[in-house]
Amino acid sequence: MHVLPYLVAAYVFLTGCYGMATSRNLVHAVGCLAVCQVSTYVLLLAVGYRTGATAPVFSDVKPGSRPVVDPVVQALTLTDIVVGATVTALLLALVLQIAKRHGTVDPDELRELRG
Repeated sequence: MHVLPYLVAAYVFLTGCYGMATSRNLVHAVGCLAVCQVSTYVLLLAVGYRTGATAPVFSDVKPGSRPVVDPVVQALTLTDIVVGATVTALLLALVLQIAKRHGTVDPDELRELRG
């Protein structure tokens, strides 16, 4: 089993987390959150990968003759992409409303949002 995809997923996730922790702009924070979500795509595809496997939809593949790739992992990745795009769009819309109402996207200057 290759470790490289898992290391890439961890690196991308930690890079996004570092960006969120050090961000002084809400748009940048949303972008870093999207980068964190990209690491889940890499992780899911790494889990579903099999060396020498083929797609299970071919009609000439007899059951048990050769390894096939699990299509559920690929479907989960596509679902994750759609959910990630929706969440990113929603967060950017919220940032736009914050910028309109408060005139800034710096989280430190948003005093009205403190509890």
